[in-house]
Amino acid sequence: MSKLVAVTGATGFIGSVLIQELIHDGWKVRALTRRDSYSDDESLVWIKGDLDNLTALHHLTNDAAFVIHCAATVKGSSFREFEHINIEGTKNLLSVVLNQTQHPRFLYLSSLAARQPELSWYAQSKYLSEQEFYQHSDLLQFTIFRPTAVYGPGDKELKPLFQAMHRGILPVFGSINNRFGLIHVHDLVSAIRAWLNCPVTINQTFELDDGMPNGYSYAELAILAQKVWKRPIHCIQIPDFFMRSIAALNLRLSRVLHYSPMLTPGKVNELQHNNWVCDNAPLEDVLPHWQPKIRLHDILPKVI
Repeated sequence: MSKLVAVTGATGFIGSVLIQELIHDGWKVRALTRRDSYSDDESLVWIKGDLDNLTALHHLTNDAAFVIHCAATVKGSSFREFEHINIEGTKNLLSVVLNQTQHPRFLYLSSLAARQPELSWYAQSKYLSEQEFYQHSDLLQFTIFRPTAVYGPGDKELKPLFQAMHRGILPVFGSINNRFGLIHVHDLVSAIRAWLNCPVTINQTFELDDGMPNGYSYAELAILAQKVWKRPIHCIQIPDFFMRSIAALNLRLSRVLHYSPMLTPGKVNELQHNNWVCDNAPLEDVLPHWQPKIRLHDILPKVI
C-alpha cells in the first residue's frame, strides 16, 4: 500500500498537529496551503492552492492512498461564506478524486455541530458537506469523524475559557447543567492514525470525545478546575439577551467592515445547546486499538 497521505487544512490547529504525527509515523504527506513560505522535504510536500483550485487539488490527491479533509471555516457573516468553503470546497475535492483512476480512502473531519444543523450556518454547512460523501457512497470508501470541542497546543477557541477559569471565573452560556464533551487534539489525531492503519473502511459517521461518561456540565467543570488549581472557580451565567444583542451587533458590523465574525446568533445557539455529549462505542468497535487517553484533569495545568 502507498504510504502517501493528502491533507487539507494542514496549517490549521488540528491539521498542523496531524501532519507532524503522520511524518513521525513514517507517512509521506502532501499538504495544501495558501501560503508561499513553506519548504518541502522528503516527508512533506506543500501544494500551493486552495479548495477552489482544481489543478492544485489534482496535484494534492493524485496517487495518494488516503485523503484527510480537515479544511473548513468556522467563521462567517452569511451562510454563503460557510457554503463556499465547507460545501463547495468539499464538492471540488470530491470531484477531483472521483475523476482519478484509483480512488483513495477518504476521511472527512466534520464536527459534532453537524448533528444539529438547524442551530447555525456552520452546523448546516458541515451537515450538508457530510451528505456529499453519502451521495457518492457507491464509489468512495469514506469515514466521517464528528469530534466535539477540540483543545490542546495551538487551540485559540477554548484556551480563553481555560484562562478565565484559571483567573477564577467560568462563563456559562445557557443552563449551568448543559452537557458537553471535550477531546484533546492528540487523542483526535490518534484516532485518525488508527483509521489509517485499519484494513477496512466503513462508510459511516462517528462521534468522538475524551471518553468522560456523560461528558461535563459547567458545574462539574468548575469543580474539576477547583481541584486542579486549588482555588475557587465562580460560574457566571451570561444573560441570553446580552449574548444575542452582542452577536447581532457583531454580525451587522462584520458586514459593514468586511470581516468574518465568530460570535453570531447561530454560534449563540450552539453554545446554549443542552447536549454536546458523544458516544465513542461505535468508533471503538471499528478501531479496537483506539481509546482516548488524555483526561482534562491531567492536562488542565498545561492548557493555559
